[in-house]
Amino acid sequence: MPDQSVLEQASELTRAGEPFALATVVWRQGPSSSQQGSRAIITAAGELRGWIGGACAEPAVLREAREVISSGVPRLLLLGEPGQFGGAVPDGMRVVPIACQNEGALEVYVEPVVPAPHLVVVGRSPMAQALDHMASALGWRTALVPGEEFTSADASERSMVVVATQGHGDEEALEQAVRARPAYLGLVGSRRRGAAVLGYLAERGLDPEQLGRVRVPAGLDLGRTTHQEIAVAILAELVQLRASGGLARRQPTAAGEPDEPAAEAVDPVCGMTVAAGSSGRPLIHDGQAYYFCSARCRREFERDPAAHARKESRC
Repeated sequence: MPDQSVLEQASELTRAGEPFALATVVWRQGPSSSQQGSRAIITAAGELRGWIGGACAEPAVLREAREVISSGVPRLLLLGEPGQFGGAVPDGMRVVPIACQNEGALEVYVEPVVPAPHLVVVGRSPMAQALDHMASALGWRTALVPGEEFTSADASERSMVVVATQGHGDEEALEQAVRARPAYLGLVGSRRRGAAVLGYLAERGLDPEQLGRVRVPAGLDLGRTTHQEIAVAILAELVQLRASGGLARRQPTAAGEPDEPAAEAVDPVCGMTVAAGSSGRPLIHDGQAYYFCSARCRREFERDPAAHARKESRC
């Protein structure tokens, strides 16, 4: 994939609100299939778009990139045999061993790209308008949607939704918001009103776990305040939750269970961490599954499986 196409796809993912990592080769030592300046996108699901290196470098970068996306902290990687670098590795760099002889060595900078928060404010009230305006001033992606027009399609699992219909179709708007399963869902209203709305939705058969995540009243408790101050209290709560990681929860799948992280294994020949799946070239020996970074390592194992199996058991 040409670098220009990588950057175009990065722009598309940013507009769609998808987090990803951008990996750039800043140095190489031959032989290597990569080139200095090569770029690739790694999505949160572990999909690589672009070219960063061959069979050994790619899984290492994928694994590191997913951790970068999760932590939000960039990393500078040195990929190769540790002996290639000796004691000349600067502080702050991370050495990732790759044992394939044809990979040479690479220095790759992996940076997270986290899109601006997405806030959906449902309602027409002055408070709703004030909240939309304040969040926009922070650079957030915002949408102000009248209650009667709002549907679950207006939000996603990464969105924050504040239902501020304030007596004008609260139940219908909140039901649509619950079905979107957003990262945050708040209802503007008193606790008594909130209990009535949630009780009604529970009787309609909505998921009790999702209803239990609704914050009512939305925002920090500041007592009796104006519309503008309520907007400030809600925005302050959202900022606080984002800063503390309170919104970074794993969302359930359609079947109701959270996605499991991809399984990993150690290549018994070279010691690399690889995917424990079909892409890891699985081989069964004495009833145990082994996985490999490349066909070369798999062939080496097949020549003398007992020796490599013993080596793995000592690790």
